[in-house]
Amino acid sequence: MNKIRLGLLLWFRLSRVYEQNLSRSAAHLKQTGLSPPQFDVLAQVHAHQPITQKELAGKLFVTKGSVTYVLKKLEEEGLVARRQTWKEKHISLTPKGRDILEAVAPGQENFQAAQFDGLTEAEKRELLRLLRKLQKTTGQEESSCS
Repeated sequence: MNKIRLGLLLWFRLSRVYEQNLSRSAAHLKQTGLSPPQFDVLAQVHAHQPITQKELAGKLFVTKGSVTYVLKKLEEEGLVARRQTWKEKHISLTPKGRDILEAVAPGQENFQAAQFDGLTEAEKRELLRLLRKLQKTTGQEESSCS
């Protein structure tokens, strides 16, 4: 098998696994009343609060506009609070948001971890090692292309 074909097969397989996981994760979170972006925002705000919208967007790898949309919905539901400080808005979880995250997070973490139950412990460690290596090499390529 040539280098390009092998690279494409790896990319397609990785993409399929990722998309399947996203779909399963969305279905799992739907039972809790949260979408994956809402859960991600709550988890990041919890870990880094108070956090600016710009910082939050960077941690989520999305635009500030996308974060604004999700934050507006979470704020309407009373799960986050935004406080204007000079030109920046700082976001924190409300007590209700913290309670929901604490109720949902363990189940979501268990669900995500179970996605890898088909692998042995050694295979999981090897996959993690290979993905880290891949991330480093693709990160270097990105910075050299800019």
